[in-house]
Amino acid sequence: MFRPKVAFALRSEELRGQLFPLDVLQRLRSVADIVHEPVLTDFNSETSLRVLSEVDALITGWGVPTIDARILDAAPQLQLIAHSAGTIKQHVDPACWDRGITFTTAAQANAVPVAEFTLAFILLAGKQTFAAASQLRRLQERGQPTILSASLGNLGSTVGIIGASRIGRLVLERLKAFDHKILLADPTVSESEASELGATLVSLDDLMARADVVSLHAPLLPTTVGMIGAFQLGLMKDGATFINTARGPLVDHEALSGELVTGRISAVLDVTDPEPLPAGDVLYGRDNVILTPHIAGSMGNELQRMGAAAVEEVIRLAEGRPYLHAVHYSELEAMA
Repeated sequence: MFRPKVAFALRSEELRGQLFPLDVLQRLRSVADIVHEPVLTDFNSETSLRVLSEVDALITGWGVPTIDARILDAAPQLQLIAHSAGTIKQHVDPACWDRGITFTTAAQANAVPVAEFTLAFILLAGKQTFAAASQLRRLQERGQPTILSASLGNLGSTVGIIGASRIGRLVLERLKAFDHKILLADPTVSESEASELGATLVSLDDLMARADVVSLHAPLLPTTVGMIGAFQLGLMKDGATFINTARGPLVDHEALSGELVTGRISAVLDVTDPEPLPAGDVLYGRDNVILTPHIAGSMGNELQRMGAAAVEEVIRLAEGRPYLHAVHYSELEAMA
């Protein structure tokens, strides 16, 4: 079995410790040699250039210096760059694909907690949980009895998923365990594929008009900026909930704020535009708005899942097996 030489390139030693706990590092050391224990935080020093000249695989992560043709020239033996985070779009010069290097990503691992976060809020939105909690507090302060809405519940309610992305597909998979009607809007998906995902394929406008809960999972591309605007938001049912764990610029923030301040719809926003919202923004403190500071993706102990995914790719290099999550150049533009 080939025993690759490996080094780490990412933001800090602290981040490496979060991504690669002892058991994951032991798995790596069982098949590979770590040629330089400290992480590389730049590719300009004499030490970095020496390390690059030796490695067969580079494990990267958040904060990795840009990898371009100059770096690859310094790493003639390099076969694999295993990224222990999601997108590599900002870290890799597209010209690198001409060198025959394989790039892999832990985007699928990072999608798991986002899907879990989304599912939790879909179910809570169906019970109108946060509005009910606010109502209970206000009624108790006034000494009034609690009044429950007759519309509460998840049985048979309609959930709309915008985008059959990695995360969108994981959300669809998890929703199969529940009793919702599922709509999907994605111009790249066929009716038969949507059916296999457990959803009915519809147009974006149809989804916005029919869904009780709308969850956005589209990539941020020039063509998707502002894809959810005043018209689409105006189509939503009174009392519906809009969830965004994708990217803030996908949504016209002024239009969304305008709908939310009326109280007509609710929202769960893990991302906004700008991000974070400035102090004093009208959405802070509203009963119908949940604002979270971009926490849906991997955090804390969830980072270990991404580190393990990167190590698995190095193991596959050592064993001569196909990679699980290789990124082809044609996929780069559509990455988040």
